[in-house]
Amino acid sequence: MRRSIKMRVSDIMNKVVVVDENITVKEAAKIMTDRGIGSLVVMKGERVKGIATDRDLLRNMGKVNQKVSAIMSRDVITIDENESIDNAAIIMSENNIKRLPALSNGKLVGIITATDIIKNSEALNLDFLLD
Repeated sequence: MRRSIKMRVSDIMNKVVVVDENITVKEAAKIMTDRGIGSLVVMKGERVKGIATDRDLLRNMGKVNQKVSAIMSRDVITIDENESIDNAAIIMSENNIKRLPALSNGKLVGIITATDIIKNSEALNLDFLLD
């Protein structure tokens, strides 16, 4: 039996880059390129409205002058920053997603990616999945 290290989402999450829903796809692509990131969380006020990923941009190369809200993924699945990274991995796997915006008291505070989880895989305790 291996020792369980209970890491939380907040231990490994990254700063999240937030954009307004009215920026263009071209502007979103420039932000992602300039910052070397694969996603932007689209906000309207304090609410997460969607997430635009590098994959969304590639699929919509001909729509560079449209609003990012036209190509973003909606119904974004989020996670509380105090959840374990085990739960984050399960949510990502069950929903076939690679990014989870992290919330604290309902407010966006960061983002966790599949890459973050892989980098910290020694802390995962997913033995129960093998049963």
